[in-house]
Amino acid sequence: MATPVYLVDASIYIFQAHFSPQQQVWSRRAEDRSAFAGFARFLLRFLQVTRAAKLAVAFDESLFSGFRHQLYADYKANRVLPDDNLALQLAACASLCKVLGIAAYGSRQYEADDIIGTLSACVRREQAGDDPDPVVIVTRDKDLCQLLHREADAVWDFNRGVRRHRQDIFQHYGIWPEQFPCFLGLTGDSIDCIPGVPGIGPVAARHLLQHFTNLDALFPQLEAVPGLGFRGARRCQALLAEHQQQALLSRQLATIVSCDDVTETFVVSHSDALRVGRIDGPGFLSLLEQMALADAEVQRLQTMLHALLDREAA
Repeated sequence: MATPVYLVDASIYIFQAHFSPQQQVWSRRAEDRSAFAGFARFLLRFLQVTRAAKLAVAFDESLFSGFRHQLYADYKANRVLPDDNLALQLAACASLCKVLGIAAYGSRQYEADDIIGTLSACVRREQAGDDPDPVVIVTRDKDLCQLLHREADAVWDFNRGVRRHRQDIFQHYGIWPEQFPCFLGLTGDSIDCIPGVPGIGPVAARHLLQHFTNLDALFPQLEAVPGLGFRGARRCQALLAEHQQQALLSRQLATIVSCDDVTETFVVSHSDALRVGRIDGPGFLSLLEQMALADAEVQRLQTMLHALLDREAA
């Protein structure tokens, strides 16, 4: 029976908790601990629901230092570095993974998406049979859809309970997962400050990619664009000709890479590196004490941990 390999995009759940007005948690010193407590609740619930055997959590640690900033200085220029309190909580989230026996990775050069892309490629390489272990990417970020190379793989919005496979992505977006970098190369992405081609939106991009498949096929055939018949097709031809290099750069920025640099800790030789280990109960309590959480939150998290341990023992 196939055993899912879960790859978690940590930032989604950390920042969802950090910015949520409905989930505010404070320390005994009146310091905000919402990000750490929210992530801890998510991770404990996730472990209890999934009983994951192989699991990795990817953290973003490359803001303003990653390789994409060397390609394009304005990439994610709208972001700000975490303040001291949030930085403390982010470090504590990584420590939480360790005490729960979960592999956790970050990098100064590569984003969490690249970490997940590298780990998913490792799983695919070692499984060439008819019943591969599915890679389940736990995220709300549509950009990670491009990693769905096999029918068994899925992206899972855990909090909403929504899983999407390759066909679901096509039905929802009108393009296949592997076309997402080209799609963003055309439309850009204001969230990540990816410029794209000014004047080309999602509808035009879908028309173009449904006909040409990718940018490498599109640009040598720009003279065919006006004949596609969608509204604004003739104008698209001129825009594409003017902004070709910007579109190609934008595609590069939007493409999740698989890293082969063995000095990066997330470049593993086998997915056995992702096996969930034993929970360090005393380490868990020590971490809660370091975060000086209020007694009610400590009790809540301890109860969740005990429920998890009881289920594992059953």
